[in-house]
Amino acid sequence: MVTLLLFIILLGVIIFIHEGGHFLFAKLTGIYVHEFALGMGPKLISKQGKETLYSLRAIPIGGFCQLAGEEGEDTTIPKERTLQGKKPWQKFLVMFFGAGFNFISAMLMLFFIALIFGAPNMAPVLSSVAEDSPASAAGLEEGDKILSINNHAIHTTDDISIYITLDKHKEATVFEVEKEDGSKETYEVMPEKKVTEDDQVSYYYGIGMQGETERGFLASINYMITKTGSLLKQMVITIVNLFTGNLSVSQLSGPVGIYQIVGEQAAGGVANILYLFAFLSINVGFLNLIPFPGFDGGHILFVIIEKIKGSPVNPETEAKIQTVGLFLLMLLMIYVTFNDVLRLF
Repeated sequence: MVTLLLFIILLGVIIFIHEGGHFLFAKLTGIYVHEFALGMGPKLISKQGKETLYSLRAIPIGGFCQLAGEEGEDTTIPKERTLQGKKPWQKFLVMFFGAGFNFISAMLMLFFIALIFGAPNMAPVLSSVAEDSPASAAGLEEGDKILSINNHAIHTTDDISIYITLDKHKEATVFEVEKEDGSKETYEVMPEKKVTEDDQVSYYYGIGMQGETERGFLASINYMITKTGSLLKQMVITIVNLFTGNLSVSQLSGPVGIYQIVGEQAAGGVANILYLFAFLSINVGFLNLIPFPGFDGGHILFVIIEKIKGSPVNPETEAKIQTVGLFLLMLLMIYVTFNDVLRLF
């Protein structure tokens, strides 16, 4: 019950911030907002403002900010008050700052975490190498700074994690390191394959990356910037590997998978929950900026096309393309959720 409540609160706050960004910039640019809703499905509570209907809906996943002219021509509102009636730069601001507010809230949360709990050092230096482990056998040592893994440049501990995760482990993993004396060495590590009782496969290297924790305002700022950049890099790498086929869509997580993660992080304490908020916020912001119909990035793509060609794309044509995109996204969400459920059994 506690996990479910945390799940609803976390997603609710993230979505509220996202839609709040759209809402604020719509108001600032003079766009009429028909409805600002948190949740989906039938209305539970609603209140009519001067212009906008504010509502809480039954399904606690999702939300929307219904802008005049967003889904084609809106004849009930003067054109200058619609999205279609605004200049390209105004449309861009409205569409970008849903994700923009997610990024800002994530960065503030990461700064807060570092300020209160300490800022982890993200330098890619091995803090430990287990005895009789594959890494130790290959020659890796405590204090080694990882420069690259399989020719991928390494800048943070997060880089180490994602490139090891993406490795197919058909051959030895190649580590280029800088030793404590400044010399550079290359090691080939063949990890040990482990299979759990429920057939989950993992690969054991025997390395630890627990850096020292720093405190202070400047350390917190540095962590906020480094961690945000690292998480965005992880998202780019993930999307690229999805398109190249190195990562399967079946490995993605939907609401059920996120629910499980919330439960796991809740057991780790307040800092873990706050970090999960920042992580999910950056994920939501990044995904929404992908230039695919149905995402905010799809709307921004049409704004860029409008700027290049000097005239807006036909509103009805844009609305149809966005609808097809939303339909495809719904199919993807159903598929991902189905895989999440299968992984439970």
